[in-house]
Amino acid sequence: MEVQERFLRYVALDTTSDESCPDCPSSARQWELARLLRDEMLQLGLSDVRLDEHCYVYGCIPANAEGAPSIGLIAHMDTVDAVPGAPIHPRLLHYEGGDVVLNAEKDIVMKAADFPSLDRHAGKDLIVTDGETLLGADDKAGVAEIMTLCEYVLAHPEMKHGKICVGFTPDEEIGRGADLFDVKGFGADFAYTVDGGAADEIEYENFNAASARLLVHGFSIHPGSAKNKMRNAIRLGLEFNAMLPAHEIPECTEGYEGFYHLNFIRGEEQEAELRYIVRDHDRAKFERKKQRMEKIADYLNEKYGENTFELTLRDSYYNMKEKVQERPEVIDRALNALRACGLSPACVPIRGGTDGARLSFMGLVCPNLGTGGYNGHGIFEYACVQEMQSMVEVLKKIVEAV
Repeated sequence: MEVQERFLRYVALDTTSDESCPDCPSSARQWELARLLRDEMLQLGLSDVRLDEHCYVYGCIPANAEGAPSIGLIAHMDTVDAVPGAPIHPRLLHYEGGDVVLNAEKDIVMKAADFPSLDRHAGKDLIVTDGETLLGADDKAGVAEIMTLCEYVLAHPEMKHGKICVGFTPDEEIGRGADLFDVKGFGADFAYTVDGGAADEIEYENFNAASARLLVHGFSIHPGSAKNKMRNAIRLGLEFNAMLPAHEIPECTEGYEGFYHLNFIRGEEQEAELRYIVRDHDRAKFERKKQRMEKIADYLNEKYGENTFELTLRDSYYNMKEKVQERPEVIDRALNALRACGLSPACVPIRGGTDGARLSFMGLVCPNLGTGGYNGHGIFEYACVQEMQSMVEVLKKIVEAV
């Protein structure tokens, strides 16, 4: 089965994760893809295939070359809930440049001026949506590429390789993909997540990340008699937010620059809640960002009364570079594979995180590879067929015994 055919089969399934649910998986709909992958792995002939009680799928191809390392390949099955995840109506088109009309009836257009990545795809085939949902290339493109690689290896026993360990995770998009990953049972010496963008990119630097939850306890009274009595929790929450650096937000940062991102707010006069994600590549700057939030909360509690502001900070993951740089041969293997496939590798910092970041701190060094998917987490998401095909070739070179 060609990689694009597999991809279209997978994106037809809604696998949106749900941050509000504490269970794993966070949404029952992820089970459908997990079962499909388990059954496909069994049909292809992978060994030790298992789907565990938490919706993690594992399997392997035994080594046929003595002394070769055991290499893991990992992708996640869930999709983000930022935009609708179904019903997805993918469309294959041959792109010759310019704007892409996704939905003429609703005037939804992916403009080349807004998405410069399109420039590199003139003359290539793209899979797009109808502009009403995401596509799911993040990360079903990675899933499809790994499965296509497995089919090739099993159909070509003359290809020499070490043990190939395959894992598919739930709930990566809500930061829980590595929570219950069986690192020991997985059995890899090192691994790669296949969960990036351009096919020529490799990523092994990511943000240090934390979540912040601010509860503001106010006092409600009729506004007509509120003088010197009311403490409007909404306004107090906005005061906290205004004391954060105005330009350290996603809209004003790029590259290695960190940020505070207010991604949820609700409230009334009596109580308000604000949620943030805090990010920085530099660990010291990351710690200072958290300390700043704590100092602001302390200051405002002195101003308005003890326990008015209740701040909870929770670290999510750290910069995998700290661990990956201890295994430079893992990066070299990927760089050599990219070059062998005619690509010019680009090492880029991730302005986010992947399962690989947390797995690297769980003892499984795990940098991230591209997939050929672009504009993830939105209605303008698309995948380049030729780049997906290139990634299958790159994976062949990575797992091949050398």
